[in-house]
Amino acid sequence: MAQILIEREHQLGLAQARRTAAQWVQDAERKFDLRCDYQPGDEGDAVSFSRSGLSGTLEVSGTTFRMQAQLGFLLSAFKDRIEAEIQKNLDELIASHAKA
Repeated sequence: MAQILIEREHQLGLAQARRTAAQWVQDAERKFDLRCDYQPGDEGDAVSFSRSGLSGTLEVSGTTFRMQAQLGFLLSAFKDRIEAEIQKNLDELIASHAKA
């Protein structure tokens, strides 16, 4: 199994980071057919996500996003492409919410 780890620091604060994560969840469920479970916390939130051949978590705090994903055998062949797409999507979401 291939693993992906993406960390992004941000200046959004926790409230805006939560809105960004909620938008990511909506997009992931719609575009990639992921099943997501959003768990809010006092200091930050955690999103668990999965679908056939993919599972992981997105940790959300007032200063960072940290995503870990495990790819199954078939998706491992596309690791670089999947990782690049996740990075692009997350960076665009952070940038768009930073302007708001």
